[in-house]
Amino acid sequence: MNEVLLRSLTPSVLGILVRRGADFAAAEDAVQDALVEAVRAWPSEAPRDPKGWLITVAWRRFLDATRADTARRRREDLVDEQPAPGPAPSVDDTLQLYFLCAHTSLTPSSAVALTLRAVGGLTTRQIAQAYLVPEATMAQRISRAKRTVSGVRFEQPGDVATVLRVLYLVFNEGYSGDVDLAAEAIRLTRQLAAAIDHPEVAGLLALMLLHHARRAARTAADGSLVPLAEQDRGRWDTESIAEGVEILQAALARDRLGEFQAQAAIAALHADAPAAEETDWVQIVEWYDELARLTDSPVVRLNRAVAVGEADGPRAGLAALAALDDSLPRHSAVAAYLHERDGDLATAARMYAEAAAKAPNLAERDHLTRQAARLNALRSR
Repeated sequence: MNEVLLRSLTPSVLGILVRRGADFAAAEDAVQDALVEAVRAWPSEAPRDPKGWLITVAWRRFLDATRADTARRRREDLVDEQPAPGPAPSVDDTLQLYFLCAHTSLTPSSAVALTLRAVGGLTTRQIAQAYLVPEATMAQRISRAKRTVSGVRFEQPGDVATVLRVLYLVFNEGYSGDVDLAAEAIRLTRQLAAAIDHPEVAGLLALMLLHHARRAARTAADGSLVPLAEQDRGRWDTESIAEGVEILQAALARDRLGEFQAQAAIAALHADAPAAEETDWVQIVEWYDELARLTDSPVVRLNRAVAVGEADGPRAGLAALAALDDSLPRHSAVAAYLHERDGDLATAARMYAEAAAKAPNLAERDHLTRQAARLNALRSR
């Protein structure tokens, strides 16, 4: 079963149902039912027209639900409106759906969660991990959001800042998760940048390009993670780096700094260093200070502690880390790294093992486990 194909078709099918008159919540339920049916009916090979198949099944699911609903009489004119035969229209509604999900009737966090689930195709578990909340809490949040946008139509667009947040989270899931959504997030952000003249849209596009440029070097042949300092910089995509830097410089010149521009500036400093030891950590700390001022995010302060450890020494990094809640994701991994840099191999090995037990994915768990084993081997010599 081609999961990537299904995910790529979901926004278009959802958009067609909404344009045909389905409210968003009912359309999303019908599309999800169609996807489940596709998994059952396409065990080895997709039909000749996968999109048309999904539209037909989803529309029938919507009609079945409508007939049983109290609004049946209001929707009777839709009953006989089956999708036209032949190839489905090639209209890309994805970005429009992002704006629909970012409707002003929703809180930003609910809007992001709804978009990731309905349009991005992420599971409730994946979204809960991104938000650092229990899966049950996220399921309730998404259900409330779907009820809130029932009846909302395309002519009622949502908030640009929320759409940017969604695109950022989709990119991050595609960059580090199980399903490749990064290229799709870049494509949609390019569309948004072409439509909206906004420095933060440009900043997000630059950030994505700069991170994506390093993707080929992030894993070894066996699939294991390669830390930034150990990556083969010859494998970085220099064209994407150059494009990202150019976009970022133009955005920064407008003197309307936002969090995505600040993150892109940090990524650009990493990309600019010919070797890891030549990284300008002092400037990176300064940009993290700006980013912390803009976001007041504990995750930003966690990353800042690493940068401080590189710029001013591991003990300075540990002092910065001490001010943060040790329950933060990857706190143990950062502490392990700084303790290793400070020469405390026993503490570092123990904390790498702790971090491995909390790792959000298999690749990261394996990397941290290997780090703990490496230090334990050094101590036993």
